[in-house]
Formats: sequence, C-alpha cells, structure tokens
Amino acid sequence: MTTAADLPQSLSEKSIPTHVGIIMDGNGRWARKRKLKRTQGHREGVEAAKRVVVAAEELGIGYLSLYSFSTENWKRAEDEVAFIMGLVARNLRDQYDFYREHRIRLYHSGNIDKLPPDVRSEIAAVTADTKQYEGIKVNLAVNYGGRDEIVRAVNRWIAAHQHVPDHKLSIEELRPYLDLPEFPDPDLIIRSGGHKRISNFLLWQSAYSELYFSDCLWPDWTAAEFIEAVKDYQQRQRNYGGVK
Repeated sequence: MTTAADLPQSLSEKSIPTHVGIIMDGNGRWARKRKLKRTQGHREGVEAAKRVVVAAEELGIGYLSLYSFSTENWKRAEDEVAFIMGLVARNLRDQYDFYREHRIRLYHSGNIDKLPPDVRSEIAAVTADTKQYEGIKVNLAVNYGGRDEIVRAVNRWIAAHQHVPDHKLSIEELRPYLDLPEFPDPDLIIRSGGHKRISNFLLWQSAYSELYFSDCLWPDWTAAEFIEAVKDYQQRQRNYGGVK
C-alpha cells in the first residue's frame, strides 16, 4: 500500500487520480528512427507498458486503461496486424509471473467477437486467472473503439428493454451496458507520441477527463514520464461544468 512517504516529493497524496487511460502512441516511429522494423517498436512498447503499470501501482492508482489496438488499426498492413495479434496473445500468456508479483487483475474492453480465436482464448484465460488479485485493475482495450462501444451498449440496452413500450434511454441507464461499467470514469487521459487527439478512446467515459499530451514516444516511457503526467494533472482544477 502506497503511503504519503512513498510518493515523490512533487506529488500530493490527496489528488492521485483513481483511473488513468493511456493512448500508447509512437511504437512505429520509435522503430523507424532507429532503422528497425515496426514490430520491434511494438515489442518495446510492451516493456514500456509494464514499467508504467508498476509506476501506477506504486502511486496508488486503482485503475489503468491501456489502448492496445483500436477498431481502426485493422487498416494497417496485414503482416503488422498479424504480428500485433500474436504479440497480444503471447504476452497475455507469458506475463503471468508479472501479474502475480504485482497482484494485477486484468480486464478487457472492446469487441471481442471480432478478434482471432487464439486472442479471444487468451483474454478469457487471463481475465479469469487474475480474478482473485486485489492490486491495480488493468483494462486492455483490444479491438476497442469508443463509438463502437457506445453502439454496442445501446444495442444491449434495446435488447433488454424491447418489451418495455415507450421506455426512454437515459445517461444513467446506459452506463451498465458499457464494456466495463465497474470502472470509474478516467480522471486523466494520457497520449504519448506528440499527437493531440484522443482517437476514439473512451469517448463516453472521458467527458470530463483531464488530457495530457507528451512528445515522448511510447517505448521511451518510464516511471519518470508517468509521474510527470500525474504531477501536471495535480495542477488542474476540476469543476465538472460548475464553478468553485
């Protein structure tokens, strides 16, 4: 359990975000700068994700969402997509010691039905096998798109209310039909790699999230970059549409 004494001096114990979402961007550009294959950038991106998960855990952050593969990423070259899918499947399986050491509970958000069978199988296995862990909760957003999630949620709501005439959908009623209704809305959305957009990530949930954009390419991220993002977040005043 993180205490105030454990935190970097520049951080306040009182305003640690509960849920952080990360758009992990820049793997391909990182590899290109080093004249490496894009696939090597994705491998290094996995290591960066592990460093950031540990940093988030040590800060006492309860929830972390990692944008791993979007519904739009299928447009990439076929060999790159195949590599990413294989990397996801292998790493879900190979990182069990890491999950156990840090008591990480894994979740998935996204359209699982359109993923390859081996990836679906690994996601099902790892979310079941880490269910007993009570440490940081990590959402792997694989084949995820914010618009797609909202449409799927609305369709689930319609299916549940088709025998209720004239029933009107409300904001409060839709939430239970989202992919992970048990996750609180993210306090902070981080994007690495220099681009300043959220690229269809957690559109419903991020209505009042603070946004942080970094030029640092994702494979170069360490605990220091993550702490800097949290430090910046702690300088914000959050009014949620009101006035303090």
